[in-house]
Amino acid sequence: MIGRLSGVLVEKNPPQILVDVGGVAYEVDVPMSTFYNLPQTGLPVTLHTHLLVREDAHLLYGFGTEAERRAFRQLLRISGIGARTALAVLSGLSVADLQHAVAAQDAGRLVKTPGIGKKTAERLLLELRDKLDAGGKGASVGPVDSSSGDVLNALLSLGYNDKEAAWAVKQLDPALSVSEAIRQSLKLLSKA
Repeated sequence: MIGRLSGVLVEKNPPQILVDVGGVAYEVDVPMSTFYNLPQTGLPVTLHTHLLVREDAHLLYGFGTEAERRAFRQLLRISGIGARTALAVLSGLSVADLQHAVAAQDAGRLVKTPGIGKKTAERLLLELRDKLDAGGKGASVGPVDSSSGDVLNALLSLGYNDKEAAWAVKQLDPALSVSEAIRQSLKLLSKA
């Protein structure tokens, strides 16, 4: 599996780019959110990648952040959502926007994406509801701010599940220090 590419950006033809890595040029499809943040051609670039192996092709998808790649992989796990549709979703919405749409169950934001109809948007919201919330390990896209993420990871490592940990973090004052936030979370969870 190719997990990351670092090389020189040779061409930019949306949504595809060409990255030269030691004399081998890789064709990489990227969402527009990544495309807009690319450097000029001829400059170094590093992308987190996802290699999709099919019977008739090996397709490489690149992302500017690890959060984008995790969101892409979550979208691929949904029945009926292919790589092109997942790329379109991430081109139309940032990871944070996708998280907010899922949290608010706002199908209207997803329907604005080309190729996403009302039924597909509703299925996406249903499937992603527990996977793109405010943070966590593995399947989640990641915390919005680092102190909340530290608290969330601490609770998860103590054995609380994603929902319990996310609920506790949402109850906290964002101004608390990490250690105090963990103490408060543990008190909240012991009462729940």
